[in-house]
Amino acid sequence: MSKSHKRIHFIAVGGAIMHNLALALQKKGYQVTGSDDEIYDPAKSRLAKAGILPAKIGWDEAHITEDLDVVILGMHAKKDNPELKKAQDLGIKVYSFPEYVFEQSKQKQRIVIAGSHGKTSITSIILHVLKYYNRNFDYLVGAQIEGFDLMVKLTDDAPVIILEGDEYLSSALEMKPKFLFYDPHITLISGVAWDHFNVFPKFDDYVKAFDQLAAGMSKAGSLIFDETDDIANIIGNQTKEDVNKLPYRAHPYEVKNGSTWLKTDNGAIPVKIFGEHNMKNLQGAKLILEKIAITEDMFYEAIQGFSGAAKRLEKLGENKNTLIYRDFAHAPSKVGATTSATKELFPDRNLVACYELHTYSSLSKEFLPHYIEKLNAADDAVVFYSPHTVEMKKMPAISKEEIKKAFGKNDLQIFTTAEELEAYLKAQNWYKSNLLLMSSGTFGGTDFSKLSETVLSLPVKKVSRETKPKKKSWKTIFKKKA
Repeated sequence: MSKSHKRIHFIAVGGAIMHNLALALQKKGYQVTGSDDEIYDPAKSRLAKAGILPAKIGWDEAHITEDLDVVILGMHAKKDNPELKKAQDLGIKVYSFPEYVFEQSKQKQRIVIAGSHGKTSITSIILHVLKYYNRNFDYLVGAQIEGFDLMVKLTDDAPVIILEGDEYLSSALEMKPKFLFYDPHITLISGVAWDHFNVFPKFDDYVKAFDQLAAGMSKAGSLIFDETDDIANIIGNQTKEDVNKLPYRAHPYEVKNGSTWLKTDNGAIPVKIFGEHNMKNLQGAKLILEKIAITEDMFYEAIQGFSGAAKRLEKLGENKNTLIYRDFAHAPSKVGATTSATKELFPDRNLVACYELHTYSSLSKEFLPHYIEKLNAADDAVVFYSPHTVEMKKMPAISKEEIKKAFGKNDLQIFTTAEELEAYLKAQNWYKSNLLLMSSGTFGGTDFSKLSETVLSLPVKKVSRETKPKKKSWKTIFKKKA
């Protein structure tokens, strides 16, 4: 990137990656401004502290001046955005954020982690290990990670950049997947399971994006892929002959007394993450790190301290009877993997798994059947959705009966308000029972920390799994509360 590109304006600066990129560029010494029609915390507070938060919320042509070197356009902004129109009229160069990140990393070794699931976790593992050994690297990751102030780092001297490769569209001007802009030297595909139904209405359209990513690999590049995933395995094996192909599967492991241990030639290694899907994530990350001079022994030493990315099987609280986890799962494959992993960790405990239908895809009647049996590992399965959200997204209303049919569970509990969900959870006996909360939203405005405290403070009655008494009706308790 030219040193002259010092003045940058962000259109739609309030997004998770967008505001982190803005902060990273300011840290690099650039003059950064931004605008948006909605900005919420934590972005709002962080931008305010950095002096980037606009004085007024909303779009304003006055933000676009001739002395700007670059405008970075977020996906949230539309084609008719007045600031975008003015930038185009003035001839200012407009980038989507992946285009700009590529411009900043042309001279670096670029490593892209892609896939419908696991990409944030794999990227986070790589970042954790590299930091453990004080390596100099840049990165872009889709979640906050312990020990990292920002989700983006861009410098002039780092020789390598680790990029979480999102398949979602880049901007209103560049309607193609973000990861197609990065031109990676090393690519990992963790798996391909239909997602983003609103922009990929056909499964073939979705798969094509990953096909294009693999097909675009440079000669002598490396493609790492989960060979147990049907689609990823097909894509990986069809890649051109001059690309190095490295298939992987879950790292061997065992679960003992609620802990996960890696099986290695030098004995068992304890890790804080769990579940077969995370053992796949770990193995994929290990293969990438071997490509950049992290030996197997180095990896096993560093991985023991990795506790996971924020909202990815994040432990909210625990007592002697109950563990409560939160997960960002928002697609069928993620729901199934996360539920199974949590049950596997504590097979002798009752598992209450709650999932919120929150994204456009999950609320679509056409897409719902992809959730069939995804909550089957749970002893008690709950689905939450907001009819108001369905209405706001201008989608056809869905019924509880349609949701039950889609998940294939006649005993599925379904709630539409935070109060109903909380009442149900308060009615349970949490003796030797764990709670899993899965959502990319908030279950109708639920405070996860307070809910966790409430559940953990409830009295329990000792029972055996075989003689577990019939549960109280959440409806009765909710009516009494009302």
